[in-house]
Amino acid sequence: MKFNTFNDDIPESVAKPASEWEAMVQQHWDHVSKPLDSMGKFEKIFDRIGAIQETARIHIEKKRLLILCADNGVVEEGISQSEQEVTLKVARQMVQDATSAGRIARKAGVDTCPIDIGINADHTGISPEEFKVRQGTRNFARESAMTKEETISAIHIGMNLVRLSKAQGYDLIGTGEMGIGNTTTSSAVCASLLQKKAAEVTGRGAGLSDSGLEKKIQVIDTAIRRYDLYHQDALTVLSSVGGLDIAGIVGICIGGAVYRVPVVLDGLISLTAALTAERLVPGVRNYLIASHKGKEPACRAIEKELELHPVIDAGMALGEGTGAVMMMQLLDTAAVVYYGATFEDSTVEQYTRFN
Repeated sequence: MKFNTFNDDIPESVAKPASEWEAMVQQHWDHVSKPLDSMGKFEKIFDRIGAIQETARIHIEKKRLLILCADNGVVEEGISQSEQEVTLKVARQMVQDATSAGRIARKAGVDTCPIDIGINADHTGISPEEFKVRQGTRNFARESAMTKEETISAIHIGMNLVRLSKAQGYDLIGTGEMGIGNTTTSSAVCASLLQKKAAEVTGRGAGLSDSGLEKKIQVIDTAIRRYDLYHQDALTVLSSVGGLDIAGIVGICIGGAVYRVPVVLDGLISLTAALTAERLVPGVRNYLIASHKGKEPACRAIEKELELHPVIDAGMALGEGTGAVMMMQLLDTAAVVYYGATFEDSTVEQYTRFN
């Protein structure tokens, strides 16, 4: 266990980025030779990035996808089609950019960084050993998935990954994950924090049958009652039924706010981490960017709670960070417009803003 190894302090809250920077970015958009607000959600996203970076000269050239890999003990309950060994196999493919996320990242010019934060195996060679908390979580159907010390350790690791990434010149960070059973842990955390029944937020994950989905919902509902999770704080919920990948991404979200690096979220697991991070450190959500409307039912509830507005609506549920990387590609495309011709460069009269 590597508790508090990196000396990253978890703040009690974070202030919202200064609105004057948002105004400056919007002013730049208004001078671009196009109708006002015609880039839609991308204009608001660039406003947010500019406020985080404290500049209207937005930088998103150097991008990294942090992929946190971990196993989940609750797989013992038969809540997944795949065996736990798949996590390690896929994580090793990630090192070679041989998975879906890796291939998309290569095309998009995004660097990938798989991290073994909790794979159930010794010396995987995927990342330095200091980034690993333990070999998988415990089965939350029988005992808490993690101790609070282990959970906080994983959060610190996520924060440190952001700090290191910023020191290496990265402008934008995306979140990815790999871990068999992590839609179960995510649904359990989401249901607990939003005080919803498991059936309202639990989906089929990688393709469960009707009976498999029923078992998954039953396992989550039982755990919520066992640990009285509707009445617990976010750290207790995360420790009780979460995963090391989720906890690490919680740290990435907090780190994005602390070190002022915009974080592009992926699907269910990333969104669950974002919700948890906001509950732990109010204000974190202002440093996050939603990518796509994931297929899992919990995604809608979390996006509404955090007031996040995904751009991609494609019914995706692949994970690994694929949605985050695709969003980064779209941001690069939007940047071509942002840094394109202005009204001053053309003979077209600038539009007037009346509201």
